[in-house]
Amino acid sequence: MAIDTVSMEDIIATASRLGINLNDVNWDSITLPHAQDFGIKSDDEDLNEEDSLEFEGGFGNIIVVDNLPVVPKEKFEKLEGVVRKIYSQIGVIKDDGLWMPVDPATHKTLGYCFIHFNTPQEAQLAKDKTNGYKLDRAHIFAVNMFDEVDKFIKVPDEWAPPETKPYIPGENLQHWLTDEKARDQFVIRAGSDTEVLWNDARQLKADPVYKRNFWTESYVQWSPLGTYLATVHRQGAAVWGGASTFNRLMRYAHPQVKLIDFSPGEKYLVTYSSHEPSNPRDTHKVLLNIFDVRTGKIMRDFKGSADDFAIGGSGGFAGVSWPVFRWGGGKDDKYFARMGKNVISVYETETFTLIDKKSIKVENVMDFSWSPIDPIFALFVPELGGGNQPARVSLFQIPGKEELRQKNLFSVSDCKMYWQSNGDYLAVKVDRYTKTKKSTYTGFELFRIKERDIPIEVLELENKNDKIIAFAWEPKGHRFAVIHGDNPRPDISFYSMKSGTNTGRVSKLTTLKGKQANALFWSPGGRFIILAGLKGFNGQLEFYNVDDLETMATAEHFMATDIEWDPTGRYVATAVTSVHEMENGFNIWSFHGKLLYRIMKDHFFQFLWRPRPASFLSPEKEEEIAKNLKKYSKKYEAEDQDVSLLLSEQDREKRKKLKEEWEMWVSQWKKWHDEEKMERQKLRDGEASDEEEEYEAKEVEVEEQLEVTEEILSSDYGQE
Repeated sequence: MAIDTVSMEDIIATASRLGINLNDVNWDSITLPHAQDFGIKSDDEDLNEEDSLEFEGGFGNIIVVDNLPVVPKEKFEKLEGVVRKIYSQIGVIKDDGLWMPVDPATHKTLGYCFIHFNTPQEAQLAKDKTNGYKLDRAHIFAVNMFDEVDKFIKVPDEWAPPETKPYIPGENLQHWLTDEKARDQFVIRAGSDTEVLWNDARQLKADPVYKRNFWTESYVQWSPLGTYLATVHRQGAAVWGGASTFNRLMRYAHPQVKLIDFSPGEKYLVTYSSHEPSNPRDTHKVLLNIFDVRTGKIMRDFKGSADDFAIGGSGGFAGVSWPVFRWGGGKDDKYFARMGKNVISVYETETFTLIDKKSIKVENVMDFSWSPIDPIFALFVPELGGGNQPARVSLFQIPGKEELRQKNLFSVSDCKMYWQSNGDYLAVKVDRYTKTKKSTYTGFELFRIKERDIPIEVLELENKNDKIIAFAWEPKGHRFAVIHGDNPRPDISFYSMKSGTNTGRVSKLTTLKGKQANALFWSPGGRFIILAGLKGFNGQLEFYNVDDLETMATAEHFMATDIEWDPTGRYVATAVTSVHEMENGFNIWSFHGKLLYRIMKDHFFQFLWRPRPASFLSPEKEEEIAKNLKKYSKKYEAEDQDVSLLLSEQDREKRKKLKEEWEMWVSQWKKWHDEEKMERQKLRDGEASDEEEEYEAKEVEVEEQLEVTEEILSSDYGQE
């Protein structure tokens, strides 16, 4: 029996095992049609035939839902409505795509139904999400794919032990970290191409690793530790990895996914989609899934309207803030939280449920932010009652939900929170109204998180009216930088949380006057910072050494839109993305501001360094290596010298080749010159020499009669 399309009649005819003699069907004779690709190759890997989308044909779109209530005819529509409501939230059910068989003798349902989705991906997702769904105490769904029935039929009556297969180790997903040259990788997107490359700074070039056309439909994203590269497709997301082949490791079915986000430890992947409502008065419908990265299993999903997820955050789709969920507790991925109306909901990943089964109630909470290391978050509540109740910043510890510290703030117009990368300090930028309420000024509340009772210092700039343009903590350090003042030449000040005695009050290190900068980019290792003038400043760059308080270099990358340090702090990339129509591409610089190489790419969209996991070395060991760097550096200096000699040799070879090409051209020109000697001699009326010096220039006057005109004049004299 060849099946071109699957209708409800087909299902009825073949569903006999569930009450209509399904064993009579010859399953071996059934052939399923392959989806047509209309000549367009899939964006998601080179899908084989089993992976092909089947929008019209095949049983892969159909699921069987068992353990439904057995109801009489008068309750049939109500049960069907409940089932349809559950499954229509997961995927699109075809017209007449829900069929619930009825016992002809009792006129009651048989306790199961068939649901026909648009795609196999939606059907598989429906199975994964609802198998084990508890409708009530007595009815827990058992969901299977319809085409799995064949597999159940072929189960032997007698049990046989499974075949023992030899262990085959998987590919080392951290192999790229063992590069002999200690290079880093980066990924770029330009046009329809996505490329992974080595940064071979010694050879002053980018060394290709892997390239693919139409690898993603929107963007790519590295996982936080660099293990995976994630791509986004209409059917969902996928992660890839390996030494150089970038095999697909796992798929995550989520139709029309828009955004993705990894947990800090790479254990979980959050996916987001929104759907426009049929009624314009309704809000966008939002679906978020949290997947286990390794297994692809959905651990928890969240549904609602865009309004339910639109509080806080930095941006998203349809008014939804992103990321919706913020992860806490460091790289253990133990907690995640989201902000709702008057609540902070904190979940733990052991059960994916609320801690203590309830949210933390905080009236009018506006923002919250986790410590990068510890299970502590800070939240901000604005002033209430026209100033009768002050604004406040509070620190809460999880899982006990204990309030560790609170600071009341008065006359507040806005508040921003900045955690230092080690979680040692929290800076709260507070914009306050002046007494007249006509203007604002800015100050900082600096929390020393690791010290007893969490002391707080207040920092105000010398000129309280200076506008704060940018703020950034030194990674793994105790310093921070602030751009303040008015454009086009604001000032930049550097501060330390340690005084000369290594403790105590915050101290100012220096102020740089009149800089063309509006953004700060610290090296991941600290010490060095780029003072950048992006957008209106046309890509001004200043490479600054904060230890020595001196400028190492100044440069310009005209129209630069993005700046990103590599994870080691040795190199930095500046890029011009397709926000601008011209000069698209990127530059690679050394940490002290030397331009190493430049690559131009039309329609350039994305540049991302591949992150590195944290070092296994203890701080003491790292300090020891830093002290004895000269001893270790001899080996690498010799290697650098060898590379330098090789580059010099290559440069000499290049110049030699150019010289040879020039000499060959000259020789050919002389040959042509000799061959045309006779022609030139004829043009000179027999003079043989080509040397101009052998001829004298003489002036010759030539008289030439140009025109003769004869005119007869009449006279009146003859007539007299």
